[in-house]
Amino acid sequence: MKVKIEKYPLIFKNPAGTSRGVLRTKNTWFVKVFEEANPNHYGLGEINMFEGLSSDDYSGFHDIITDTQGDTSCYLNDIHGSLLDFPSIRFGLEMALKDFSQSQDRILFPSDFTQGKMGIPINGLIWMGTEEAMKSQIRTKLDSGFRCLKLKIGAIDFQQELEILKSIRKEFNEKDLELRVDANGAFSADNALKKLHLLSQLKLHSIEQPIKQGQLKEMKSLCEKTPLAIALDEELIGVNHLAQKKELIEFIQPQYIILKPALIGGFKSSKEWINEAEHHNIGWWITSALESNVGLNAIAQWTYSLKTNNYQGLGTGQLFTNNISSPLEIDGERLFYRDNENWEEPNFSSFRQKGLKK
Repeated sequence: MKVKIEKYPLIFKNPAGTSRGVLRTKNTWFVKVFEEANPNHYGLGEINMFEGLSSDDYSGFHDIITDTQGDTSCYLNDIHGSLLDFPSIRFGLEMALKDFSQSQDRILFPSDFTQGKMGIPINGLIWMGTEEAMKSQIRTKLDSGFRCLKLKIGAIDFQQELEILKSIRKEFNEKDLELRVDANGAFSADNALKKLHLLSQLKLHSIEQPIKQGQLKEMKSLCEKTPLAIALDEELIGVNHLAQKKELIEFIQPQYIILKPALIGGFKSSKEWINEAEHHNIGWWITSALESNVGLNAIAQWTYSLKTNNYQGLGTGQLFTNNISSPLEIDGERLFYRDNENWEEPNFSSFRQKGLKK
């Protein structure tokens, strides 16, 4: 089995505001696995190493990218062991191998979803920005039929953010519209509980990662005292061993966990988190992490296979000017796979030079 990997910069249609700054571009890496004797048949995956966030964002990442394309047997025979500390590479290869073992046509988990019969309910994502810009996004999402919104908070004045949320609640109560917020660790441990009390008055569903990851005692205390359900997000990143996952869940006891397969090691690793969460009666949902439609497709298909009815955090594919065209389509508040639409193949210059074209 051979492996080829190529970097692909994704370009945002509009700058995306987060508590870590404004994103205008984001790199991803496409990966193909194939047999040397039959290179026209291959599995496609995506290595979504999120710079500044992924635990494998350090110099060793590029060394492993090179090594993986050389001594493939060292990694492909045991990706979950040999690449334990490189979750994004592990997921990219897991995805590509799953595609290869199926039909090599991007159908990794055949279902009513991939046949276009059923859609996945998703939240509408509202990016940080000015009050006016955020309100404009909210109106657009509501007009499109979304009944669950997730607002990024922590970049503008907190009082302004409260006013925006209050204005939504004046028009839609909690039965008609589910509201989630994501602080991305923007609150300090000292003022987080006070802010959670203020947010809870607005009948929100939950808040993601109110304080920065790594403050385990402080997060445990917040989850014990909070009037608003807390969902761990970044807290899961870099926790790769099963024993560590068990320890973290048992210690913090959050109300929810959020699973981003690209950041926590893929399908197998995510299922370990789910099993542990359910053992402790902790809720969960799946979220994409600004991957292209290649990665979003794999995550969406896997999510549907889990048979969950919660709103999922999928559907960021519309953010980029140069995304890979795919059968994925958002209709109302659901993500669909239109099986009568075709895939665009990623532009692999190295593959074109070697005649590897499907």
